[in-house]
Amino acid sequence: MSRRIRGLALGLTIGLAGTLAIALAPWVHIEETLGLDWLFNLRGPVSPPGNVVIVAIDEQSTQKLGLPDKPRDWPRDLHAQLVRYLASAGARVISFDLTFDTPSTDAASDQQLAAAIGHAGNVLVTESIRQETIHLHGPTGQPLGNVVVEKPVPPIPVVERAVLGHAPFLLPKSPRVNTYWTFRSGAGDAPTFPVLAFHAYALDAYDEFLALVRKAEPSVSLPPTASAARPFDSETGPGAVLALRDALQGDPRIRERMLQQLRATPDLESTRERQRLIRSFVALYSSSETSYLNFYGPPRSIETLSYHRVLEAARSIGSPDTSWLDANAFKNKAVFVGLSAATQAGQDRLHDDYRTVYSLSSGLDVSGVEIAATAFANLVEDRPLRALAPIAQLAIVGVWGVALGILFRSLRPMPALAVVGVLAGVYLWVVYDRFAAAALWMPSVIPIGIQVPLAAFVAAWLSYRDARLDRERVKEAVGYYLPSTVVDRIARDVGTVTSSNRVVFGACLATDAEKYTTLAETMEPGALGALMNEYYAELFPPVERSGGTVVDVVGDAMVAVWAAALSDAALRTSACGAALEIIERLDRFNHSANGRPALPTRLGLHSGQMLIGSVGAAHHYEYRAVGDIVNSASRIQGLNKTLGTRVLASDAIVDGLDLFTTRPLGSFLLAGKMNAVSLVELLGRKQDASPQMSNICGLFARALNDYCAGRWREAAQQFAEILRMAPDDGPSRFFQSRCERLLLSPPSDLWSPSVRIDAK
Repeated sequence: MSRRIRGLALGLTIGLAGTLAIALAPWVHIEETLGLDWLFNLRGPVSPPGNVVIVAIDEQSTQKLGLPDKPRDWPRDLHAQLVRYLASAGARVISFDLTFDTPSTDAASDQQLAAAIGHAGNVLVTESIRQETIHLHGPTGQPLGNVVVEKPVPPIPVVERAVLGHAPFLLPKSPRVNTYWTFRSGAGDAPTFPVLAFHAYALDAYDEFLALVRKAEPSVSLPPTASAARPFDSETGPGAVLALRDALQGDPRIRERMLQQLRATPDLESTRERQRLIRSFVALYSSSETSYLNFYGPPRSIETLSYHRVLEAARSIGSPDTSWLDANAFKNKAVFVGLSAATQAGQDRLHDDYRTVYSLSSGLDVSGVEIAATAFANLVEDRPLRALAPIAQLAIVGVWGVALGILFRSLRPMPALAVVGVLAGVYLWVVYDRFAAAALWMPSVIPIGIQVPLAAFVAAWLSYRDARLDRERVKEAVGYYLPSTVVDRIARDVGTVTSSNRVVFGACLATDAEKYTTLAETMEPGALGALMNEYYAELFPPVERSGGTVVDVVGDAMVAVWAAALSDAALRTSACGAALEIIERLDRFNHSANGRPALPTRLGLHSGQMLIGSVGAAHHYEYRAVGDIVNSASRIQGLNKTLGTRVLASDAIVDGLDLFTTRPLGSFLLAGKMNAVSLVELLGRKQDASPQMSNICGLFARALNDYCAGRWREAAQQFAEILRMAPDDGPSRFFQSRCERLLLSPPSDLWSPSVRIDAK
């Protein structure tokens, strides 16, 4: 599979992971919590619109007015004074984030409030929601379960008749408020408190919005216009609102036709604000029943005036004292009245606070009335926080995932990280720019915080897996030419070529096949190669099973070593055992040769210090055993031809080993050597020794002793006796011939029994 296809496969996997994260609620919560937090704090506070003011019932007001902490216990004639003042100051809409669903202890106070509200004509109040549990039963009366329904609790009749409208204002139950309900499906799809305030503020634009709907789709059932009295309190209003929302949400073409008509309207200064309000109505009715809040900043970012200060201004009218308020402080503005603490201590007493992205470290949260005012201001500005459409979010994370997969699998890790880092930076800049400039919320945590690390981790793991597979394939291939221990060492620590060289005590086995030169001249190269492969298939297994390493193969010759830190009898035993097993396997190999040339083989063994490692220069190295031990083993192997033996070993390698039958052959000064070496013939394992072999070994030892003592005649006679018993005994023939030469030509007095071998 090509890297491009592997990258596409990884990209599709990462893209699928991103789309699943976008679709699953837990990940959406993480995106909201972390993504919005990052974007709001990076953007920082912004100026709210100037047409919304909050009159805060705060701890200072309760203290100044000497009233209880709970506003429901306040005299309602105070609210009446406030309404009269705000109405006279030109407030466009007055919204009380307070419920008046129970009569006060002073009926006259309720009447005063209702009269002030009725006179103002633009007052809205919130209504509470009461949950009722309905017990369901089957036809026979058996219980089927319970259903919890929400029922709005309207204001007391005297207030309900006076207000322009009333609506609930409930916020989603979550650790942090990010959204609010625009319409409550459980209450006939009626608008919630901030949406109702927006309708009251933009009554003229609302009528134009309905006219625009009628023009775009005449068949849609519309709610009453603003000219009708309290349209949302009528019996037909909520149903028509539901029908209108269903039409705009079910057929996006209606929305597009409406927006096209708005774009065709001349963009005049006098119509610009109204067009914005109409566009906000279009978005409001065509969106879901929840909307994200576009917060302006920390608590009290929206202009907030203490309740008692506004009352002071109201009471100063007509007095010689000059009001501290500007005469136009409320003119043509939407005024929200509700609980809003100025300090954390006051917040603990008032209990109308919500955690938001802008909650302060001191513990001060945003009040409910400020959240309502924020939602209203978002609608007036037509700048609620709009999440990217789900299909667009899925497309972004899908394409982003594919790009990540291709990049991480097409490039090396560090260049890929650099490119992805640049692309991630560009993407985050686009996310921030759209958020700050257009209040458009694009996913950031999932693409950057989840998909990038996931793609990097999976790509790194796949690269590691590929590298490991490649390394295993290389090890397997190189293992045909180098010992497995060396290959493992190189794979673990790739350093200089000679970094693994080491001086060790070792046993060395050298082999050589007879008549190889003749075979090489007479056989076709292909047939010769096949024969030698079969031949080495008999030599290698005994070496490997006994812990040895084949370090050199040249033509018909093999060199194998057994290495250890110190001289080890077990190591020397393994080498001798491997030599005998090779002889046994080659005997079977040669006897089963059906038309295949036989390859009789001579072996030589020696032990001592040697260097094992890489030998060479420039760009060519070979793994070899180097040292006098290796050269001596090769010379010992060559001596088999002179002595007529198959396996010769130095006395050093068999010293102290009791498992083998050996025949001492004396000392030899090998070609090119200055010091003689004592040799033995390795005949087999002791348990396999025959009586004849033991007898011959004893006779040979006595004959060799006479030879070394200079009694050449007696030695020659004993060697001849051995040859009568074993005519093919090569060492006896060699020493008999040597004794006869010494008898014919006696040496000087400095004669040594060591045999000098001049030929290699």
